[in-house]
Amino acid sequence: MRISILTLFPEMFTGLTESSIIKRAISKGVVSIETINIRSFTKDKYTRTDTPPTGGGAGLIEKAQPIVDALRSVRTPGSHAVLFSPRGSTYNEAKAKQYSTLDHLILIAGHYEGVDERVNDYVDELLSIGDYILTGGEIPAMAVTDSVTRLLEGSINSESLEEESFNTPLLEYPQYTEPFDFEGKEVPQILYSGNHEAIKKWRRKESLALTRKYRPDLYKNLKLDKNDMKLLKELDSGETPDWEKLALAKGHKFVKK
Repeated sequence: MRISILTLFPEMFTGLTESSIIKRAISKGVVSIETINIRSFTKDKYTRTDTPPTGGGAGLIEKAQPIVDALRSVRTPGSHAVLFSPRGSTYNEAKAKQYSTLDHLILIAGHYEGVDERVNDYVDELLSIGDYILTGGEIPAMAVTDSVTRLLEGSINSESLEEESFNTPLLEYPQYTEPFDFEGKEVPQILYSGNHEAIKKWRRKESLALTRKYRPDLYKNLKLDKNDMKLLKELDSGETPDWEKLALAKGHKFVKK
């Protein structure tokens, strides 16, 4: 996959492409990421890419010409150009998966007070990463690049993707590691039972609980089956269910004392 990022500040992306999973994905040929400096395309004799808004107003507006020419320089057949804008649909995991199937994704990071309205006519999609204000589109471009790259085959172990939050409508279950006891906070005993079915059931119950508590917007759209309803009933009772007691009893050799 090829990702092209149009920006006035290409130096901001150095850390992104030279660190961790993305660096490995690039080295393995899974993805190529390039930054295109919009300023290189301006025809302004002072190399400016922005001017005050026509008709008056605060701030500076990015000119259409440098952005459009920068876009044309990287356009390929079938490429998909995205401009970050508060008008756009909100970015989510489904959109990340959609982008990960593309051969060429182009991300346009606006800056200053905004971009000339006419730029919208040259892109395929407007996109927002949330209802808050940033100084530019560079951070949204990094977020999209990161979330898309990790979905590409060969970037990370496929098993790591299977049960993460937003791959399903549920938040992911709690995760723990050693030590067993950290400042009086202990890892749940069921995770030491060695009973994989019981652990799977416990994790499902915890996912339901966390989603209900922290993301009621997701929870209300869940299609709960009878097993989910039973797990929620167990949760609300506050009592340890028989299947968990049995798993702990049978796995007593592994359970922490």
